[in-house]
Amino acid sequence: MSLVIDTLRISTITEELTDAEIEIIEGLFDVLSYKSGEMIVQPGDNKQPDNLYILAQGEIQVKIQSSDGETEIHVLKPGDLAGIITFVGGAPSHHSAALYSISETKVLSMSSAKFDALVCSRPMTAHKVMRGIVRYVHGIVRHMNAKSSELKNYIYRNSGGY
Repeated sequence: MSLVIDTLRISTITEELTDAEIEIIEGLFDVLSYKSGEMIVQPGDNKQPDNLYILAQGEIQVKIQSSDGETEIHVLKPGDLAGIITFVGGAPSHHSAALYSISETKVLSMSSAKFDALVCSRPMTAHKVMRGIVRYVHGIVRHMNAKSSELKNYIYRNSGGY
């Protein structure tokens, strides 16, 4: 199979799609290659395209700006999504994280314009893809809520923990 199809099959955005629907959306994606250490997304870059990214191969480091400089907050694995905010209509200035390839990396990229065309031609398929994106974001929120709860328990239930 192709890199695009293999990657789509492990992504949450295709969980509800039939094989025929996956083949339809395969054509909406471009494959981008990055070298180790190369920046993929820069926060606040107004020229950043409004694309949805799905990591196909390699790893992507997610960093945010902190008082100590850039801090790694997460590492994306194959099947993980990025660029969701601008893809669904947010301004590029809403990007708060930088994405860097850790090794040779391949990323699937779909512009919101291509997705909008899918909305017009295959609305139910587009609806299923958006449900997958929402499930992915919900997973992130659940994970962050669990981490927040752990931190609260550490601080308040263990005599401050410090």
